Amino acid sequence: MTQPTLFDLIGTGPNGWGPALLTGAIMTVLIAISGFAIGAAIGALGAWAKISGGPVLRGIASTYTTILRGIPDLLVIYLFYFGGSSVVTAVGRWFGAEGFIGFPGFLAGALAVGITSGAQQTEVFRGAFKAVHAGEIEAAIACGMSRFLCFRRIIAPLTLRHALPGMGNVWQVTLKESALVSVTGVVELLRQAQIGAGSTGMPFDFYAIAAVIYLAISTVSGGLLQLGEKRASRGVRRA
Repeated sequence: MTQPTLFDLIGTGPNGWGPALLTGAIMTVLIAISGFAIGAAIGALGAWAKISGGPVLRGIASTYTTILRGIPDLLVIYLFYFGGSSVVTAVGRWFGAEGFIGFPGFLAGALAVGITSGAQQTEVFRGAFKAVHAGEIEAAIACGMSRFLCFRRIIAPLTLRHALPGMGNVWQVTLKESALVSVTGVVELLRQAQIGAGSTGMPFDFYAIAAVIYLAISTVSGGLLQLGEKRASRGVRRA
């Protein structure tokens, strides 16, 4: 039997794995986007707690960031998947179900990635807020702006401007963390490459293809974030 070439593997022919790899890449992007969005929401709340919260909220936020930045990401995914499965199984028994009920792998992975990403984004948002000049906020208050209007028109845009570079770094980390979600049974890009490597006996080819796809996703998304950073920094003099 003739060994398929690299172009055969990424094609749509009889030996082609192109559609399967594309599906895996789409799943990778969906996990990364979901985790990043969850992390951004958590990060905004965590930064608010650290900046404006009382001693209890600051303590909770500090404990959260310390723990999540100190635990391996893979362990967090395991905790979410098996912990969630234990809860779902216990609830199922109340309704007469028997046996193990697995927690949805995608949901467990997205939540785990989001929780770990949120710890990083908490510090990104906190640092970005600290970079906003106090005089700009004082000027808005002096103009008679309400607290909400000041936040919407002054604090949020300026904080986002300073946060975008850090958020870009967090996004790249989140994208790579999505490869760990395969342990929950989700067939994302890396898992699909493993399946292809095992089926064809061509591991180097499939992992090389996966690396190129990861690099393409990272390059395109990084370029989009840079465009957003430039747009947010319009009219700002650069040193």
